[in-house]
Amino acid sequence: MSPPAARREGGFRAPVGVDTTRASIARVYDYSLDGKDNYPVDRAALAAILEVAPGQREVSRLNRRWQHRVVRYLAGSAGIDQFLDVGAGLPTVCNTHQVAQQENRDAQVVYVDNDPLCCAHGRALLEENANTHYLCGDLLEDGTLLENEGVSRYLDPGRPIGLIVCGVLQHVDDSFDPAAVVRGYTDRLADGSFVAITSFWDPADENRELHALAKRLEWAFTEMGVGSGWYRTREQQLEYFGGLELREPGLVGLADWWPAGPPTRPRWPEEQLILGGVGHKPLPAPPRIHPV
Repeated sequence: MSPPAARREGGFRAPVGVDTTRASIARVYDYSLDGKDNYPVDRAALAAILEVAPGQREVSRLNRRWQHRVVRYLAGSAGIDQFLDVGAGLPTVCNTHQVAQQENRDAQVVYVDNDPLCCAHGRALLEENANTHYLCGDLLEDGTLLENEGVSRYLDPGRPIGLIVCGVLQHVDDSFDPAAVVRGYTDRLADGSFVAITSFWDPADENRELHALAKRLEWAFTEMGVGSGWYRTREQQLEYFGGLELREPGLVGLADWWPAGPPTRPRWPEEQLILGGVGHKPLPAPPRIHPV
């Protein structure tokens, strides 16, 4: 997945794209899922992370499985028929539109990423039907992506949308105020919409041992890996869902969010350092009718 472009004095830094001298979030994530769209610099970045947390690849798989369960729920019983997948990254096995369209073949899915390489691969491999589109855009662009002309061409902003922001906010620097970024989207989403978010977790005082691991991993991501990857507390992440109703079981470890079955082994420490939640923008209460 590609992070939003990092701001410098005078503008935005261009995404890594096809630059093979810098590690790319999207390519490192692809490599962690055993993909082939990556280069030695990306493999070296992941190797530095794996030195701190040897099971970090499984975190990527855990994130992917969580996203599948959420999209299946939204396209199925929740009745959402249009999705915006932000920071979609490089195509991999079983993508958002494939899951959504298994539940509703007419579901519209728009993928957005700011990395030109992801966009090129996405258009070539994911636009399998008239209801699937891959666009270039940035989570942080003015007016949010909900006001992007390309997005609004395919998604009706006046109707509920399933907004997917998986593994992206951890790459948004504090200076951008990630919670405010999400509020910008929440404010513009139609009532009845859903927001699905996963992000790296710093347990802080909840678990001092895991907190220490989170700090070592944050250093590996930001200093030795890809230049971003911040671990935030539960309280910080709950702010992402301001104005939304968190669906049960709330903001929890990914394996605890409506798992597909019982665990087959103990969880590795690094697997516990990521949280996910689904927020619902409630419909307005119907007007009360007073008896005459």
